[in-house]
Amino acid sequence: MSIPLKSSFLLSYLYTLPPALLSREILMADSEALPSLAGDPVAVEALLRAVFGVVVDEAIQKGTSVSQKVCEWKEPEELKQLLDLELRSQGESQEQILERCRAVIRYSVKTGHPRFFNQLFSGLDPHALAGRIITESLNTSQYTYEIAPVFVLMEEEVLRKLRALVGWSSGDGIFCPGGSISNMYAINLARYQRYPDCKQRGLRTLPPLALFTSKECHYSIQKGAAFLGLGTDSVRVVKADERGKMVPEDLERQIGMAEAEGAVPFLVSATSGTTVLGAFDPLEAIADVCQRHGLWLHVDAAWGGSVLLSQTHRHLLDGIQRADSVAWNPHKLLAAGLQCSALLLQDTSNLLKRCHGSQASYLFQQDKFYDVALDTGDKVVQCGRRVDCLKLWLMWKAQGDQGLERRVGQAFVLARYLVEEMKKREGFELVMEPEFVNVCFWFVPPSLRGKQESPDYHERLSKVAPMLKERMVKEGSMMIGYQPHGTRGNFFRVVVANSALTCADMDFLLNELERLGQDL
Repeated sequence: MSIPLKSSFLLSYLYTLPPALLSREILMADSEALPSLAGDPVAVEALLRAVFGVVVDEAIQKGTSVSQKVCEWKEPEELKQLLDLELRSQGESQEQILERCRAVIRYSVKTGHPRFFNQLFSGLDPHALAGRIITESLNTSQYTYEIAPVFVLMEEEVLRKLRALVGWSSGDGIFCPGGSISNMYAINLARYQRYPDCKQRGLRTLPPLALFTSKECHYSIQKGAAFLGLGTDSVRVVKADERGKMVPEDLERQIGMAEAEGAVPFLVSATSGTTVLGAFDPLEAIADVCQRHGLWLHVDAAWGGSVLLSQTHRHLLDGIQRADSVAWNPHKLLAAGLQCSALLLQDTSNLLKRCHGSQASYLFQQDKFYDVALDTGDKVVQCGRRVDCLKLWLMWKAQGDQGLERRVGQAFVLARYLVEEMKKREGFELVMEPEFVNVCFWFVPPSLRGKQESPDYHERLSKVAPMLKERMVKEGSMMIGYQPHGTRGNFFRVVVANSALTCADMDFLLNELERLGQDL
């Protein structure tokens, strides 16, 4: 930053510098630096209006249009050159900055595009986006009422609404930086509830512990056990049936085995909406097992939690009201925007704060002029915490329960449409009939049709999805995820979640796979 030499105060400052630094400051003061926007509200407004114009045109209008590409694929070295990533000593003009913005959008994947089926999140809700823009503009941290009064109250109301949908009239909760952290918090809370001394005295106070989850669980359960010092060996993997649902009888057996080996069971993590197959564990039966053994029941409903909004489909989560904790990501099926991840608790004893709090005196003073119970920062292991409630609150205000229920219902309808259309076409083989909006299937190219008995059939079929994925990404026509699963070779998983989807998009998906794979 250049120094205005006419300032007597700054001249005095310069005289205090060593000669080498003085020379540098004078050179910088005399150089022709690009003008800063600081202190120039007209220039600031002009820049932001220009940037918002680019965002609306390129990221929103083009980024959600089926006439545009989902992505503009470039190899890493070429992309580095196109973006000119190097950070230099001199600043750039505002025209160059705007071009940087355009390039970032141009070469990014358009996750709001109707042909983006790749992840469990997709779509672009305008009200949620408005909330995200306001959140970023206000740039506050959600740890005390004094600096985030609106959002402290708003977060509690949104969490109350989510808890009510679970079936709880009271409880606690917090927004976390992703479902993985929500799951890790649940493990930590369950451990603390049973062994509160571990907060101060650490792992040396604990016996060998055991937690239980199905083989279809999210990988964050294993990561959480490792991160919390329990070790991945403490995770006992329970069998899942052919549809990917936890087998309660095997859960009972695994608990008995753990106890026989001298471990202490303390938590079961069930899943409502598994990542690949979209399976919902039988929560009532699992809750019965937990009740018999006195175990904390956590439900990872990061993906499937939004089904609670649907009167038609919420039976998939029957029994969730018996859980001790629930993870739910509205940024997925509800399209609230990354990230929006809630951890909900039935507990009313302030367990979150007792487990995670450290009473930092510079932040959580107990003699404040307002009710210090409104300072929620000690409920989490973070200090700074971004505001994740506004985008969901604003979208909910605009849509209401009914609008969000229609959104969930439409996803189920379109997933069923896609399945029925697949059955009419040669070359599409379902992995199983879906009960959620994960549609898993193989595309069997012409060269493999009718050759299921060939010894290399499954090996060759497993290579089809990666090849088609490469073709669709390099053309930019659509994006679909694929994966192996157990003994099954690679298959596609289409996630039908974008609220802008139509039957025409489902038809396009099938036609495009046929086109891309016709020569395989």
